Amino acid sequence: MDNPIVSISNQAFLYEAVLMMFRTKTKYLLVEKEGKYVGFLSRNRLLSEQGQSPLVFIQSVKLAESLTELQEKWEKVPKIINQLLGRGVNAAITNQVITTIADTIAIKVIEKVIQEMGKPPAKFVFMVTGSEGRKEQTLKTDQDNAIIYEDKANEHRELVRSYFLKFASRVSDDLNKIGFVYCTGGYMASNPEWTHSLSHWKNNYKSWIEDTIPENAIKFSTFFDCRRLYGDQGIIDQLKSFLNEELQKPNDRFFSFIAKNALQYEPPLTFFNAIKTQTIGASEFLNIKKAMTPIVDLVRVYALKNRIYEENTGERLKRLVELEVFNQSQYEELHQSYYYLMALRLKNQANEIITTKSNPDNYIRIDSLTKIEKATLKEIFKTIHNFQLGIKFKFTNNLLG
Repeated sequence: MDNPIVSISNQAFLYEAVLMMFRTKTKYLLVEKEGKYVGFLSRNRLLSEQGQSPLVFIQSVKLAESLTELQEKWEKVPKIINQLLGRGVNAAITNQVITTIADTIAIKVIEKVIQEMGKPPAKFVFMVTGSEGRKEQTLKTDQDNAIIYEDKANEHRELVRSYFLKFASRVSDDLNKIGFVYCTGGYMASNPEWTHSLSHWKNNYKSWIEDTIPENAIKFSTFFDCRRLYGDQGIIDQLKSFLNEELQKPNDRFFSFIAKNALQYEPPLTFFNAIKTQTIGASEFLNIKKAMTPIVDLVRVYALKNRIYEENTGERLKRLVELEVFNQSQYEELHQSYYYLMALRLKNQANEIITTKSNPDNYIRIDSLTKIEKATLKEIFKTIHNFQLGIKFKFTNNLLG
């Protein structure tokens, strides 16, 4: 039998079952119904029945051996995503498919570099942050990652740091060749600022909490959305345990700054309830990423306040309902709003790559939307505005205006 035993609800989608198998590296799942186990699923049977599905494609990525092969695999992802959305697969699961493929590619790169450089001189964790850390990757993606390595005695520090800086640089270069471009803001492990020992990372988080300036609020938010991609889970567990202790200390000013950061992007709606657009060339566009950002930010604020460490926005929302921070109606409003916007974003990016042969972006032509889509967007933006008013009242107390 597999150890540990992994189970899944009988109400889950087939895609969720296989993605769970890949994430947990188990070959079997027990099926759970109303608290009782009613059957099981095997990976081999699911894959054989799925034929040419994305699940088989993920397995083929695991078998790729060169950067060229991995690049070719990544270039096929837009068509897969387009097919999924066309079949009515919801955006949350589509995000999981993209993330699982991207994770698989990145792990292959990491393992290749370790094989070339030799065994690391210390335990470490390669973590991903931002949208990748939240498992909400889209087809326009850059690198957001960092490295934490265990603390070593003084005489070994130089050697350990030298290895991981070189390692990070090579991983970053390989990922860029495949199609995961360098982060323009420098939030990458190849930036010496984001490759450090565990004690250094603890000091980072502590200073971001205590020294409440806008720049630190952004850094904290970016690195709160982090998860282990490769390496020692114990290191990141220690970091999150430290963070949990820090967040229990009196720090109203910190939450005020984090809340203010969550309020910097307003829903793109005019006073007369028209959708705000940007003029590019002769056309009007909606920046869909900026439209979604307020939901990510406001859910993160509540997650921080309630010390919720699920990385994904949807998972955080579920925990907030369980803790009765949000009621079921509020959950449905935010969840449906977020994934409606995500579906529009992914469809637009897939269309840009497949149809117009252009690089994907986050701009949607307003005249490409139907009347129903425009009306839905207006209702979503009103919902976001109402939740932002709640954050302003609860966390800033007008302290920051």
